[in-house]
Formats: sequence, structure tokens, C-alpha cells
Amino acid sequence: MSFCADREQQGILLCVLAAAGFGAMAIFAKLAYAAGFDAASLLLLRFTIAAVVLWAIVLVRRPSRPSLRTVAAAVALGAFGYAVQAASFFFALERIDASMASLLLYVYPTLVLIGAIAMGRERATRRRVTALALASAGTVLVLMGGAAGALDPTGVALALVAAISYTAYILSADRAVRDADPVLLVAMILTSAAVVVGIFNAAAGGPHLGHVGASGWSAAAGVAVVSTVLPVIAFLVGIQRVGPATASIVSTVEPVITVMLAMAVFGEQLAPVQVLGGAAVLGAVVLVNVRSRVRSVHGAPALSPAAAPAGALASQPAGG
Repeated sequence: MSFCADREQQGILLCVLAAAGFGAMAIFAKLAYAAGFDAASLLLLRFTIAAVVLWAIVLVRRPSRPSLRTVAAAVALGAFGYAVQAASFFFALERIDASMASLLLYVYPTLVLIGAIAMGRERATRRRVTALALASAGTVLVLMGGAAGALDPTGVALALVAAISYTAYILSADRAVRDADPVLLVAMILTSAAVVVGIFNAAAGGPHLGHVGASGWSAAAGVAVVSTVLPVIAFLVGIQRVGPATASIVSTVEPVITVMLAMAVFGEQLAPVQVLGGAAVLGAVVLVNVRSRVRSVHGAPALSPAAAPAGALASQPAGG
């Protein structure tokens, strides 16, 4: 019994660490921008470094060779799904506060639930409808609170595009690559995303690295390693120890960590109505996921795609 308790505690701690890593991504990105990076160049460096590290891990682990169908699906997910999601989020960070971008991105679990219901994968239960209403109201409050200040409509739109594209990515990945080795899958997705972002950089005359200061390179390393590779690995181990339902609930601390770090590092402040809206968004995610956890305890399916935590459907990186 003691061993099981220790294993669960370790798993929860690993999931918290993963959420902290993903939550810090927006902070590292903002610091990199301040030191001379642009979003496209930073994305290219992030994907390239993370992919190299993960391929090194794949070589050590030597998982079974994936099918051509899985490889094709991973390439498509990286090129048309994750690259779009991450680019939208990183470009949004150039225009709006890290805290607002994170809260807007985190409407994606609710959007996934809407998509799953529309596609017939989930039922529209009372609890889920309540969660949808709560998340929608929370998003409106977040935006209303920012309207009193210098709210950038383009930045808000980009953050919402990131949430929508991440939703499509999750719903696609759930069916396309569910049997793939997770580390190998992430490595393939990031490699594909790196190629797409590299082509975009080349077309735009980049990457633009000539004016990047020393602190910018440190921040970029933080994006790639601290906020991509390490949290992916921590979540992989954590989810093996506590299961996907518990991991998804723990992962709701991710945007909270982003907000707290943004306040500490940049002095960002949320209006009271935005705090209320953010709490409503997180409450909606917990409401959906707590139900999933109860079902898993009684032997029913543990976690629907709608309850997948940030940073890890099929263990993919998130947070942008």
C-alpha cells in the first residue's frame, strides 16, 4: 500500500513539474523577444533543439518501428496541426500579455469536448453542458477585463486560433496515432513542425538571429528544453504512475503557473473580472475531468479526448 502511495505521489509531482515547465513557456518566450528574437526564429530553434534531444532519446530506447500510416499521420499533425497552433500562440505572445494568452489558450479542453460531442464521440451530459457554459462565460470575462486597457484584437484572435487549431490537432491525433510510441511520436511531430517553420523562415528571409543578445539564447534554451523536452518526459512518466484522468486534473495548474510567473517576472496584473474568468475556465476543465476520473475508478473508459491535459494528448508538447 505504501509503495502504491509513493508511486502516486511521485506521479502527481511529475505532472506538476510538467505543468510548470509548459506554464513557463510563455515567460521564456517573452524574455527571448525582449532580447531580440522574433516569434518565427524562436519557434524554429525550439522545434529543432527539442527534436534533436528527443531523437537522441529514441535512439537509446529503440522503440518498435512505426507503420507508414503512423509516420504519415505524425508528419501531417506536425506540419498542419502543431506548427499552426504553436505559431499562433507565439505570435500572440508578441502582442498580448503572457497571462491572457495562456488563459485564452486553455479554452481548448472545452472546445475539444464540443468537437467530441459534435462528432458523436461523447454525450452532452448535464455536467458537460455546465462545463461548456462555465468556460464560455470565463472566456468572455477574461476579454471584458482586458477591454479596459490596451487589448490587442489581433493578439486575442491569434490566441483563440491557437486554441482552435490545438482542438483540431487533438481530435485528429486521438484517432490517427493512438498506438504509436509516445516519445517517437513527439519526435516525428516536432521534426515535421521544424521543417514547416524552417520553410516559413526561409521565405521571410530568416531566421533573424543577428541582434539576439546572450540572454535571448538562454531564454530560447529554456523554451526548448525546460518548457518542451523536460515536461514531455516528466508527463510521460507521471501519467504511467497516476493514469490520464488524475494527470489531466493536475495539469489544470498550468495556466495558473503562467499567470503567477508573469506577475512575478513582468509585473503583469489581471483585473478582478479576469481572475474570475480564469477561475471559471479552469473550473470547467476540472468539472469535466473529475467526472472522467470517477468513471475510470469504476472501470469505465478513463479519459476522453476532451479531458486530455495541456501538453500531452499522446504526450505531445503544448503551451504553444
